[in-house]
Amino acid sequence: MSYRAPTQDISFVLKDLADLDGVLSLPGFEDVSEDVVDAVLEENARFVEQAIAPLNQVGDIQHPIWSETGVQTSPGFKQAFRDFAEGGWQGLQHSPEWGGQGLPKLVGAPASESMNAANLAFSLCPLLTDGVIEALTAAGTPEQQSRFIPPMLEGRWTGTMNLTEPQAGSDLAQVNAKAVLQDDGSYRISGQKIFITYGEHDLAENIVHLVLARTPDAPKGVKGISLFIVPKFLINEDGSLGARNDVWCASLEHKLGIHGSPTAILLYGDDKGEVGPGAIGYLVGQENRGLEYMFIMMNAARYAVGLQGVAVSERALQLAQGYAQERVQGNALEGSSGPVAIINHPDVQRMLLTMRALTEGARALAYVGASAHDKSHHHADAEVRAQNKALYEYLVPIIKGFSTEMSLEVTSLGVQVHGGMGFIEETGAAQHYRDARILPIYEGTTAIQSNDFVGRKVLRDGGAVAQALVEQMRATVSELEAKAKLGGSDASGLALIARRLEASIAAYQQVTLFALETARDNLRAVFLGSVPYLMLAGITHAGWQMGRAALVCAEKNQSDTTNGFYTKKMATCVFYAVQILPRAEALRTSILEGQVASAYAGHLV
Repeated sequence: MSYRAPTQDISFVLKDLADLDGVLSLPGFEDVSEDVVDAVLEENARFVEQAIAPLNQVGDIQHPIWSETGVQTSPGFKQAFRDFAEGGWQGLQHSPEWGGQGLPKLVGAPASESMNAANLAFSLCPLLTDGVIEALTAAGTPEQQSRFIPPMLEGRWTGTMNLTEPQAGSDLAQVNAKAVLQDDGSYRISGQKIFITYGEHDLAENIVHLVLARTPDAPKGVKGISLFIVPKFLINEDGSLGARNDVWCASLEHKLGIHGSPTAILLYGDDKGEVGPGAIGYLVGQENRGLEYMFIMMNAARYAVGLQGVAVSERALQLAQGYAQERVQGNALEGSSGPVAIINHPDVQRMLLTMRALTEGARALAYVGASAHDKSHHHADAEVRAQNKALYEYLVPIIKGFSTEMSLEVTSLGVQVHGGMGFIEETGAAQHYRDARILPIYEGTTAIQSNDFVGRKVLRDGGAVAQALVEQMRATVSELEAKAKLGGSDASGLALIARRLEASIAAYQQVTLFALETARDNLRAVFLGSVPYLMLAGITHAGWQMGRAALVCAEKNQSDTTNGFYTKKMATCVFYAVQILPRAEALRTSILEGQVASAYAGHLV
């Protein structure tokens, strides 16, 4: 089954939950109308469905090929990337100052989701290029910005981030790539980097690597890391490409999934280039502040990976639903004259609704986060900007952690809906499952997200953002209760959502208080439950958005002219309340017993 962008649900979330009108009214977006947004997303859907989605299985089967001279990407990728670049998609949400279109992140998010759903492996190249652009926009010199950003926005160059080394893994304190200052102000970089997505390819004429390395006299640990721009080809004064730099792809990783994405081992300073030993690099910002700058890129990437979780879930859902509608097997539960399509069986309906509820809840949460990002940068009121900055930063680890962990459940259910055929590669269900498995790992594992969430987003501010959100969520519960009391066909569903959401909010609040109170005496107990806490937060926040969606549906159901969209959406919201929200209470129980559990966990060491 071919992919179709879920434009109706995307439009619903943008306009009814994520405050598109409010974002478009912000300074800087005055020339962006709702009609423009609709046109952009319509064209994005057409492009990804026709040009990108057909290459998804191609890349999975026909992997990129490494040779001494470079990497040849999967068939069709090169032309697709050329079409992507010519369509202006790389510059969608970047500054017009450098040639971007300057659209809100709230518009870029659904475009990115659809691109990733169409072809996760292909989309990793634009994703990382976006991150490099953001990092240089925030920390690069004007000269670096003017030299490197426009060619990336045009799709002539792409970008990567080089963090991980064989001995370091996620512990960047152990990074030991070397950077030695030269007389001309440049640096010579040497060392090895692994897991570098699109570290070498044939899609563009140049690759801009952002590399973490240490100067000879740098302090130990993360405080001694600096950030450098290392282009594959040096840049002449007139902007043309110059000598081949001393950075080379030693090999490509053999991976469980995302086969169409070349993941490179890069060698710096192997004396193979045209510049002598040591790759020539240029310092970004100040020495020893590299991790600070790289976090700009990492946070952008973490949000984008959360969207990838939504995207691959949507793709798996569409495939499973299409199969369930066509696969005829077994009689109806009530009895029938012959076999029926399996979508009629209650447990298949349960699996499909679980897939849909998790996907749509995570989508709404991600788009609301994008809206907060836009307001944090563009709102005229400094206090509102600060509030939205805190909200966005709070939501990023939830969006990344919850959405990616959720995608494993959704894609696994997608295989299960197919039954034995799901275990056969030709159906495509297995690819989604394999591709999704990397999402909770790269750009910071779920444990790293949860440690960030607990340590920096909850404990550091005494739970202030969390408590403010609890109050907003309880206001939604009150609205649901009031609407239910008015009666009508949706009254029982709204009352049920209110009841289950309130229980989930209470669990969320209790665990937040537990973390604040227990951290003083037993920090290990708090962090033993950090991943469950992150999942509880994700379940609750996505459930809140589904509760808000139910309120909209209850209003619009009375005059539904959308072929039943609001009726189906309401059903999904109710199902989320019944089947997903109760997980929060179980997670609460496991977390609150953390002091006992942590003592026993210590015996494993």
